[in-house]
Amino acid sequence: MRALATTAAIFAAVLLLSTPAFAQSTLAGVVKDSSGGVLPGVGVEASSPVLIEKSRSVVTDGTG
Repeated sequence: MRALATTAAIFAAVLLLSTPAFAQSTLAGVVKDSSGGVLPGVGVEASSPVLIEKSRSVVTDGTG
């Protein structure tokens, strides 16, 4: 019985500790000019020391 409880506790700890690894977030937004019009073709860069590649660059599409 004690081995089952220990195994269950270890399994629960692994599940709880691995949850942040799956917590991928999304960054979304719209690039607009001062008049409120969307700006397609603009380069946007997001950087963070926790990113594997340290920064990500994208170009906005037709919806800005």
